[in-house]
Amino acid sequence: MGREPITVVGGGLAGSEAAWQIAQRGLQIELYEMRPARQTPAHATDRLAELVCSNSFRSASLSNAVGLIKEEMRRLDSLTMRAADAARVPAGDAHAVDRAVFAAAVTQALSTHPRVRIHRAEITEIPDRGIVIVATGPLTSEALSRSIAALTGADRLYYFDAISPIVEADSIDLDRVFRASRYGKGGGEDYLNCPLDQTEYRRFHQALIGAELIEVHQFEERLCFEGCLPIEVMARRGLDTLRFGPMKPVGLIDPRSGRRPHAVVQLRQDNLAADLYSMVGFQTRLRWPEQKRVLRLIPGLENAHFVRLGQMHRNTYLNAPTVLFPSYQSRKRETVLFAGVLSGVEGYVESASSGLLAGIYASRLARGLEIQLVPATTAMGAMAHYITHTRPEHFQPSNVIFGIFPPLDPPVSDKRERRRRLAERALDELERWIRDGGSG
Repeated sequence: MGREPITVVGGGLAGSEAAWQIAQRGLQIELYEMRPARQTPAHATDRLAELVCSNSFRSASLSNAVGLIKEEMRRLDSLTMRAADAARVPAGDAHAVDRAVFAAAVTQALSTHPRVRIHRAEITEIPDRGIVIVATGPLTSEALSRSIAALTGADRLYYFDAISPIVEADSIDLDRVFRASRYGKGGGEDYLNCPLDQTEYRRFHQALIGAELIEVHQFEERLCFEGCLPIEVMARRGLDTLRFGPMKPVGLIDPRSGRRPHAVVQLRQDNLAADLYSMVGFQTRLRWPEQKRVLRLIPGLENAHFVRLGQMHRNTYLNAPTVLFPSYQSRKRETVLFAGVLSGVEGYVESASSGLLAGIYASRLARGLEIQLVPATTAMGAMAHYITHTRPEHFQPSNVIFGIFPPLDPPVSDKRERRRRLAERALDELERWIRDGGSG
């Protein structure tokens, strides 16, 4: 196979990471990103790797599978993790970033790389020659979706994701909220917490379930991803559902009362300047005037100014077990690889890690080398193995969790110790894979 440039379609997290990995291995990249020539309903800028949902990369701890996958990525010179570490903002035990700083760092690294050429143009069909990585994300265009469906032979699958609102810090009533991290983790005071007593919670719940929604088509109604449900969907499942979800008060004590509140809304710092806060877990499809009315019933947010309100957007993904190999290669055409949410993973870090692996594997294909799969005992390998081996009948995108890892032998019953050993095994196996040349 010749050394013609590798084409990467999509400049999100997965596409940007794939392009970086390939370029760092000495190969030329043609990276296509349709923004700003054609915008999406969710994006606001023309930067690569723009974060459109939360600003959180979730847990930073190796006792959590997403913390482990981030460490694995660092050991493979991940551009995503370079930028995320540089743009980090306080968020307790979580790894949150300043969106603008993060996206600017990724854009700068790729736009100045001597082996990366960025095209601001829409690709409507999968190129019919060469090695191609398709990483167009959850908002893949209709035209390209048809081309993907023609290649894979699979029907298109959709679910709907929701974006949380963002509040200006100086519009929050600090006399009604308190600073704390759950169980005192991280800095101990990284979140703003809006406490609700029972009366306030019931009033909020009633307003929420009675609020007017943006209309969706009947066939779309049942396609919300369970891991990212809108708050009004959760509220309709029962009075206390939110109190066991995004409004759970466990691990938080209001210093003014000395007691745990009945319910809590957490606000997480969204940028380095600390002048913006996102509402944790508050994805919603309420109409925008309704959002303002209902969310201002939360103590501390009575006069909140929202710089971004929640919205729904379409997510597109493949039925990975039927169309992909664990190498992210298409079963129909092995020189075409898929990465990111489109491949069937869910989450920022998981998307970037799939792009990282797709980039490594594509670079080996381009040099005529055999692909050596990253071990399934690693977080990245477990994710790739799971999405391509799980039952396809009711396939939905998945986050990385320890439950998809191969079990320890012998088994370990203690949960904390089991996770420690799984992480230890994963990093050992990753280092062995790197030493054996699998990442080269």
